[in-house]
Amino acid sequence: MSEKNKEIFLGPLSKNNPVIVQVLGICSALAVTAQMEPALVMSLSLTAVLAFASVIISLMRNTIPNRIRIIVQLVVIAALVIIVDQILKAFAYEVSKLLSVYVGLIITNCILMGRLEAFALGNKPWPAFLDGVGNGIGYSIILLIIAFFRELLGSGTLFGHQVIPQICYDWGYENNGLMILPPMALIVAGCIIWVQRAKNPEMQED
Repeated sequence: MSEKNKEIFLGPLSKNNPVIVQVLGICSALAVTAQMEPALVMSLSLTAVLAFASVIISLMRNTIPNRIRIIVQLVVIAALVIIVDQILKAFAYEVSKLLSVYVGLIITNCILMGRLEAFALGNKPWPAFLDGVGNGIGYSIILLIIAFFRELLGSGTLFGHQVIPQICYDWGYENNGLMILPPMALIVAGCIIWVQRAKNPEMQED
C-alpha cells in the first residue's frame, strides 16, 4: 500500500477521526450506545454502507451531472441501507428490533454525505474504498468506546453479560443510572475529545 493510500486509511482512525475531530455522526452516538451490541451492529452497518457507497459513487463520478449529484448519492445510500436492514432482519432480528429506526437513519448520517461529497466524487474507486473503510472504522472505534463505558458503568454488563461481580453489589456498589441516559454519550464523547487533543497539541485551538 502506498504512503498516500496508507494515510487515507489510517488518518480517520486518529488525527482525522470523523466523530471526535470533524464532529460528525454524533446523533447515533446518543441513540445506540447504551449497550455494546447495538453499537457494534450500527458500526458494522455504517462501515459497510460507507465503503460500498464510496466505491459506487467513485465509479459513477464522471457520469453524474453536478446539479443532481446529491440526489444520486442519497439514492445509492438508501439502496445500500435497505439491503443492510433486510440482512439484519433475516440474520439478527432481535438486534434489528433493538436498533429500530436507527438503521434507516444511516441514510441521513452526515459522515456518509460528507465523505461521498468530499472524497469519493473526486477520487478513484480504490482510494475511495479505503477512505470509506477508514472513516467507518474511525466512527466504530469511538462508538464502541462510548458504549463500553455507558454499558459497564450504567448496567454493570458488557454485551449483556454481567461483568461487575455480585459481591460488589453486596458491598453496596450501585450502577450509575445516569450513564444509560443519552446526554452521557455527549459527556463521554467530550472526554474522548479532551484526551485526543491533550495527546496532540497541534490540534488545540489558540
